Amino acid sequence: MPLPPHRRWDCGGPRRVVALHCSLAHAGEWSGLAGGLQGVTLIAPDLPGHGAQPLWDGRSDDHAEAVRQAVALIGAEGGPVDLIGHSWGGTIALRLALERPEFLRSLVLVEPVLFAAARAAGDPGFPAFVATHKAVHDLAQAGRLAEAAALFHQNWGGGERFEDLPARTQTYMTDRMALVLAQNPVLLGDAAGLLRAWGLESLGLPVLLVEGDQSPPVVAAIQAELARRLPMARREVVAGAGHMLPVTHAADLAALVMGHLPPL
Repeated sequence: MPLPPHRRWDCGGPRRVVALHCSLAHAGEWSGLAGGLQGVTLIAPDLPGHGAQPLWDGRSDDHAEAVRQAVALIGAEGGPVDLIGHSWGGTIALRLALERPEFLRSLVLVEPVLFAAARAAGDPGFPAFVATHKAVHDLAQAGRLAEAAALFHQNWGGGERFEDLPARTQTYMTDRMALVLAQNPVLLGDAAGLLRAWGLESLGLPVLLVEGDQSPPVVAAIQAELARRLPMARREVVAGAGHMLPVTHAADLAALVMGHLPPL
């Protein structure tokens, strides 16, 4: 299959690190991280429906397609690689690790939004999260996409007001809100089976779980459940960071990533 559009940063070495961005972003999300990495080459694709990719067609399984494209990219690089995923990209990275572990040396999950994990853990705050998430869903379903994008950004953005973002960025996010709804079966319903019995427990890769201490509470519940089930997981919390920590706290994340990479 053709490779997805992607960016490449030479960070001083041949070791391949692949990074998968969050919803409503693009490969450029990782520019700050690239500045803090050493001895690696960072490669980041635009995921389906994002960046230079065509807009989502409203029918295809974007999560499965993202995994297929990431596998194609890693295969073209000669794999295995070290894989980083943020938010929605974190769930794609986790799925790839479970389905094709031979392609990976290590895994970094930055606030993967596998909400079903919080539900499975019996998180007492889960109903409040669902209400907040449903408000975004309802706005988008009603065709009020700009309002839905603004509320989504308020919940998961980097702290700026939506109306203060460049008009081009607001339009970019608004145009892709249908993708946020399309992700619900996997993220809320675990349609991809990421939480299947003994699946996470079988993953024999070192996994770094990273979160911000200012992120929505559901994130901590997800990370705690993943840490409980993944046999080689280490959990780190970045002080002062929210959900967009790969952008706002790129240097902190880079230090954690460099400390996590296993010897070749």
